[in-house]
Amino acid sequence: MTERADERAAEQPSGDTGGQQGRRILPVADQAQVRAYARRLMLKYPRELVTALLLHGLAAACGLAVPWLLGGLVQDVHDGAAVDPALVALAVGGFLAGQAVLVRFAVQASSTLGEKVLAELREEFVGRVLGLPLSVVERAGSGDLITRTSRDVDSLSRTVRHAVPETLIALVTCAVTVGALVLAGPLLMLPSLLAAPLIWLATRWYLKRARDGYLRESAAYADMTDGLAETVNGARTVEALSLQERRHRRTDADIARSWAAERYTLGLRTVWFPAVEFGYVIPIVATLVAGGVFHIRGWASLEQVTMAVLYVQQLIDPLDRLLMWIDELQVGGASMARLLGVAEVPEDREAGSASPDGRELRADGVRYAYREGHDVLHGIDLEIRPGERIAMVGPSGAGKSTLGRLLAGVHGPRQGTVTVGGAPLVELPLDDLRGQVALVTQEHHVFRGTLRDNLLIARPDADDARVHAALEAVDAAGWVAALPDGLDTAVGSGGETVSPAQAQQLALARLVLADPHTLVLDEATSLIDPRAARNLERSLAAVLEGRTVIAIAHRLHTAHDADRVAVVEDGRISELGSHDELVAAGGSYAALWSSWHGTPR
Repeated sequence: MTERADERAAEQPSGDTGGQQGRRILPVADQAQVRAYARRLMLKYPRELVTALLLHGLAAACGLAVPWLLGGLVQDVHDGAAVDPALVALAVGGFLAGQAVLVRFAVQASSTLGEKVLAELREEFVGRVLGLPLSVVERAGSGDLITRTSRDVDSLSRTVRHAVPETLIALVTCAVTVGALVLAGPLLMLPSLLAAPLIWLATRWYLKRARDGYLRESAAYADMTDGLAETVNGARTVEALSLQERRHRRTDADIARSWAAERYTLGLRTVWFPAVEFGYVIPIVATLVAGGVFHIRGWASLEQVTMAVLYVQQLIDPLDRLLMWIDELQVGGASMARLLGVAEVPEDREAGSASPDGRELRADGVRYAYREGHDVLHGIDLEIRPGERIAMVGPSGAGKSTLGRLLAGVHGPRQGTVTVGGAPLVELPLDDLRGQVALVTQEHHVFRGTLRDNLLIARPDADDARVHAALEAVDAAGWVAALPDGLDTAVGSGGETVSPAQAQQLALARLVLADPHTLVLDEATSLIDPRAARNLERSLAAVLEGRTVIAIAHRLHTAHDADRVAVVEDGRISELGSHDELVAAGGSYAALWSSWHGTPR
């Protein structure tokens, strides 16, 4: 569990939720933005779109030939004309076979278009997520972002792959069928319109409520995900502070909200679906009754009545599919609104004109709060000299990780300044900032790809010699050489398993490749066993010689080897000095050292 989680959990009131806080930070796009974006994506591939529409139109036209042939057959039988059933059957079979072939290629064209649109959307979304300011990601918590990148992406994928092609098919088929119905007899089309007001009113009622309902459903799911993730990640804090009942209540409340949101959308469907289904029956009955009257009065032939009834019957299937997929489009639209909303997050910093003059890192009068009015850092002053190694120690939740993030430029202080070479960290462009100060935490990720790809994230132009040198610096060269394909071994999901300790070594190797002059190590070796961590830190010490190192440590041998030790308690630096000075002072650090080491020194 990270200390940041402790700090945020300690200051989070029981009535507030991380998901709600995240939603305030991660906005949702409005309907106009969603429609404009969807239109832009579809029109980006005009040839594919026209091909798909044309093929579906031809397939629908082939299907319309069957009622025309059957209507003519009924009329011929009624008039006593000679009929060749084999010829009619052959013609019906030919049109159906042609329709099947056209549908096959039409579905392929629609699916190809859908996959291209989906790939475009996914790439843009990944770019937006990776471009989010780190402070926003820190504040948002895990629930909302995880839900957007998993559940919402899955929902949108289903919509683009299935709902969009099916909707195109239904729209084209409906248009062609209505046109055929008009040609069969304009009067016979009138009875089929009796159900239009019912379907239109029911659908309008549903659409006015569905989008907001599905947005609430996704938001409630994000709250639930966030609460469960916080409980799991903060399990030690929950147990230590006896917060089990509070977390149970939070989880029960989140589940209740999610259940209520899903119940609401289900209630909308239980009203809309029956109304629409009833609307399907009315046109057939009305066309049959009215057609009989029209035929008796001589206003329509038996052929026209037969064709009209069959066309109305044939219209039900695409109309049913269209209305059914409208519901899926609402889910996909809500998901797209949440994904597009990521792009609406404002930047958390503006690049200034100042450039660093030197490598000295300073914090002057720094205050910081995760939540307004509740500071977790209280007026910290700290000057870190170039090439100095400082260890920050103190109890969990004291503010060490928060201070480390401010010193790394992840967050900007609420009050005071954090500067490098006299230039405020939050005013440096991100590329310049990461060339000055880098942060490595105990939270690491191994990306799907080769081991070399994972390392070159830090420096794409590094050659193999430099990569191997970085691995040797973090004691990882041995197990990397033992892999089946060395640096070309596939790791991550579906690849070679990398243990948490090895993942930390890869993160540290990236750090060596990045080569910043100041490093903030937030318990960066916590997942490695103590003896191996000790060896690793000694190896790193040689590589990091001459660089400024700020180590947030829970193993006090790191503090023993540092030039100075900063003891952080209750958001303040209570002691600052060398290991020997602080032990001799007999204060908080001396007590920690005695407890951890078992000796007064």
